[in-house]
This record gives sequence, structure tokens and C-alpha cells, in this order.
Amino acid sequence: MKPRIIGLAAAISIFATTPVYADRIKVEITNITHGSWFTPLLVVAHRAGSDLFEVGQAASEPLEKVAEGGDIADLKTLAESLGGQTAVANDAPLGPGQTAVVNFRPRDTRLLSIVSMILPSNDAFVGLDSFRLRGLGRRTVLYLNSYDAGTEINDELLIPGAGFNIPGAPGDPGGNAGSGGTGITSIEPNTHIHTHAGIVGDSDPTGGPSDFDSAVHRWQDPVAKVVITRLR
Repeated sequence: MKPRIIGLAAAISIFATTPVYADRIKVEITNITHGSWFTPLLVVAHRAGSDLFEVGQAASEPLEKVAEGGDIADLKTLAESLGGQTAVANDAPLGPGQTAVVNFRPRDTRLLSIVSMILPSNDAFVGLDSFRLRGLGRRTVLYLNSYDAGTEINDELLIPGAGFNIPGAPGDPGGNAGSGGTGITSIEPNTHIHTHAGIVGDSDPTGGPSDFDSAVHRWQDPVAKVVITRLR
């Protein structure tokens, strides 16, 4: 079967088999970057009209808090207030090659969304936007892209304590970031949610334009693999 292409907002490809209907689904999320980390992943089963984000639109404040500091509390609360079922896939940062797993009973919620900040970055996040759950096969594989929230300049400077409305990358769980950077850029040309340009980095751990290591932190899409399994 040829893979179905579902577009920029979700994934690169899907591989499905004969439809099997079940009450529960298992969602496995794997970090497939070389040296970046994911903050706690918010996984939401929801109805149409309650998207967590929309490419080409300005980021909501709850999404901005995720993209700039990894804080999912407000977005989780918002999703639940709109009738969504939520789960947090990982408490600690999810490292390269690691997988987080959650289980759902979708009931009457027909869509699945996922959001998490990518570290180190200024406001990059990995996202799945309103993927349709009904009619899936026994096992479905998605590859997720990275997005830029458009809320902060991508200067690639590591600033301890950075987060919502505090510029800078809040940290690098892998311990490979440097210091003393002068900043990659001072402008943000697109202030809406858009495809992330990726990390530039440099090879100077105590200076240069970036605090990120170009040999470790660069990525190209896709950045995550998601496996959705229907459970009998």
C-alpha cells in the first residue's frame, strides 16, 4: 500500500493496514533527532474545532508557554475545558532515541494532537495537528515535523531561567550547549506559526554567534516518529 501524505501540519507519511475498530489506542512517540530533547509531551484526543495550534496563525498564549519554556499546564487545561482527553507522555525530557507511551479510550473524540518544546531552542516545538483517528488500521505510523511558534527571535543563546516572555533557550538537557554567544539573529521575520528553519549552531563552546553545537543540535524534519496502535 502506498503511504498517504497528510500535509505539513502533521506528518510526512502514514502506513495503514485493514481497519480494526477498538475501544483503546496506544500512542508511542519516539525522538528521532540526533541531539535534541523534547519537554513533556502533551497528547490530546479531541473534537473538531478545538485545535491546539494552527500553522499560519499566531500562537495562543498557552501554546507560546509550551514553545518558549515547555510549560504545558495552560494548554492542557484549555484542551480539557473544550472536552479533550489529555495525557502527558513523559515527565522528564525525552532524549534522542527514547520513546514515550500513552494509552487512550478515544470515545467520541475523533482527532489526535501532540505538542512539545524542542530543547535547546528559543521557541521550536514538535507538533501533530488534529490527526483523524476514525477509520485507522491496526497500526499507523506518522513522522512529525518541527515548528517555530514565531513568538521569539531565534538567537540561539542559552539563558538559564528563560521561558515565557523571557528570551533565550532555557536549557540543554544533553549538556552539549556552550556559552558566550553573540546571537545568530536579532529579527523574527515570521511571527505566525511556521516551519522551523532548524538550528545553525557553531563549533565554539565559549563564543561565536550561537551557544548551540552545530555537530549535535542541528536537525532536519521529521523530528519524531509516532506509532498509533488500536488495542482489542
